[in-house]
Amino acid sequence: MTANPRYVIANWKSYKRFEDAKKWLDEFTEIYSPAKGLQVVIAPTFLSLEKLADYINKLDLQNISLAAQDVSPFPKGSYTGAIAADLLKDMAQYVIVGHTERKRYFHETNHDIGNKVLETVDAGLVPIVCIDKPYAMSQLTALNDIDTDDVILAYGPADALTSRIPESPEKVREAVEFISQVHPKWPIVYGGALQPDNAAAYSRIPGVSGLFSGSASLEAKDAASIFNAVAGSF
Repeated sequence: MTANPRYVIANWKSYKRFEDAKKWLDEFTEIYSPAKGLQVVIAPTFLSLEKLADYINKLDLQNISLAAQDVSPFPKGSYTGAIAADLLKDMAQYVIVGHTERKRYFHETNHDIGNKVLETVDAGLVPIVCIDKPYAMSQLTALNDIDTDDVILAYGPADALTSRIPESPEKVREAVEFISQVHPKWPIVYGGALQPDNAAAYSRIPGVSGLFSGSASLEAKDAASIFNAVAGSF
């Protein structure tokens, strides 16, 4: 990673086929203003990941990368239905690991998440590790054996994700300070009920290295507004 990197991450969750993703990207690049030092990361579904990677390469888009929304905790092998990190290397540069929805609906444990992070790092990809309350300490200590500078921590309080009400900037600042004390070398992004009208305020919180957007990133116009807000904050 470069010194003091900034990120804006768009998690499309279980939406958008390739044609939808292509249309989004075409609209987004017409509005978004690239900024030096800001990395745009888009996390499409697995179904469109490979085609979207080819399309981005064809357009020769700068500072736009892709992330997988999940990864197998196991290497390549006899694991039916799993997608190993090594299989993602030609399509993505990042992998989202341990999202609140994965914990809630798929019952992922800290042990599962730790294995996924290890597999991601071993494949040369950057894990975006989701941290939430009230289990932040146990989630962070599970990463103690990860020996790399290339990890992004995504703080997203579960309450904000379910209620769609963002945590106050003051509480986010406190959480970011706590997280940075445990793992000071990894950048921290905030996600949770972000919208174009509040993105700038959250991107300016001390210690925040960018934003992690979910539903608000599904529309290209809204996503570009959020990304431009981060670009204008440094």
